[in-house]
Amino acid sequence: MNPLTHRRLWINRRQFFGRTTLGATALAALMSEDLFAAPAPNTALTRGGPGLPHFAPKAKRVIYLFQSGAPSQMDLFDYKPKLTEQHGTELPNSIRQGQRLTGMTATQERFPVAPTRFRFAQHGQSGAWLSELLPHTAGVADELCFIKTLHTEAINHDPAITFFQTGAQLAGRPSIGAWTSYGLGTENSDLPAFVALLSNGTGNPNDQPLYDRLWGSGFLPTKHQGIKFRSADDPVLFLSNPAGFNASARRRMLDDLSELNRMQFEEFGDPEIATRIAQYELAYRMQTSVPELTDVSGEPADVFRLYGPDARKPGTFAANCLLARRLAERGVRFIQLFHRGWDQHTKLPAQLPGQCRDTDQPSAALIQDLKQRGLLEDTLVVWGGEFGRTVYCQGHLTQEDYGRDHHPRCFTIWLAGGGIRPGVTFGETDDYCYNIARDPVHVHDLHATLLHCLGIDHTRLTFKFQGRHHRLTDVHGTVVKGILA
Repeated sequence: MNPLTHRRLWINRRQFFGRTTLGATALAALMSEDLFAAPAPNTALTRGGPGLPHFAPKAKRVIYLFQSGAPSQMDLFDYKPKLTEQHGTELPNSIRQGQRLTGMTATQERFPVAPTRFRFAQHGQSGAWLSELLPHTAGVADELCFIKTLHTEAINHDPAITFFQTGAQLAGRPSIGAWTSYGLGTENSDLPAFVALLSNGTGNPNDQPLYDRLWGSGFLPTKHQGIKFRSADDPVLFLSNPAGFNASARRRMLDDLSELNRMQFEEFGDPEIATRIAQYELAYRMQTSVPELTDVSGEPADVFRLYGPDARKPGTFAANCLLARRLAERGVRFIQLFHRGWDQHTKLPAQLPGQCRDTDQPSAALIQDLKQRGLLEDTLVVWGGEFGRTVYCQGHLTQEDYGRDHHPRCFTIWLAGGGIRPGVTFGETDDYCYNIARDPVHVHDLHATLLHCLGIDHTRLTFKFQGRHHRLTDVHGTVVKGILA
């Protein structure tokens, strides 16, 4: 039989719906009404799921400053003065309680207590305790909410980071930014709803890698995946026209390609075809919006001074924080910064100051900058890593040097803005900063709370995949009401 005739005769369920009015209805629902038009720049568009947000949101957007490698909570935030007199003593079995160990310390004969070498002081009207390594963060302490009792099951970096990004330790689920894009859409048709920015720390520049799946869309439509902005050459790969190919030629090509894709969608009904059309159109608009966004030359000198000496160096954490503010101003829904270098298994006293120099001033500057522009009240800022560090030393302990292994039982993050109570410290750990004494907060609880601030009931934001309705928090998660404004 002629292959073309065979194809016309062959029809399956998907094609049947694609060729009927039901298919046309589905196409209209999947595509934006202005998909093939030329919208005005910065058009305000909020295309979320039906019925979303579920209630009035406090936050319109999220800036997540993810500190990859796990910052040491007892060297930065969780002050334990009684540990000074315990230097070098064995961590009691009653405290360790047979905790599962990583392969890096499982063979150690001793677990000597290593108090921090850094001084702490209280700051602001809230009296928050902060390390001397964070003087700029200390200056905005009254804007922050510290959660000291976050905990997770994951004990190694990749599953722990994956868990924080997707709500599952195994790869393949949608990231939190993709869930947010799926639920709420975007406020700017010329930019992605979800952007990822990466930087390397000076504390441990050869830290574990970060994979693109961490800002992926998983089983959600791919239009919800994060777009990674680069610090060199074109900020987004393949965005610029090739040499000799002008804007009008690009427009004609996209119009023809869109028509071909429409025909394919009508025949096969695959929603990814509609996503592909939408992404081509977004890329076309980004050819104008992204260069304007990433050109910071027009920022006044006092803004660069605020963010610190690295703010003019593309690819640094400081430059990315400034870019995050510009993205927030333009209605990007979820902005995630990943900063590597926090994995101090050895030489912590030498490495940790460098990491703090990278992040302290820019993080505080972002809070100040958002506040003075009136953006902090509806922008939720999150700062933290994938787990904490052990109070006992990994390797050889001396008076001047120590390292710390992974610790999932308790660690600290901070939040600000967007519906979060400022000047609050939530939760308490024991005297060894090893176990939770009061008010535990699980990763699923954190996710539920972030979505709540965005006006989303985490139990109702679902997507059916392989016969099951999935959600970011799986079957878990409770909103932490004690930190809500």
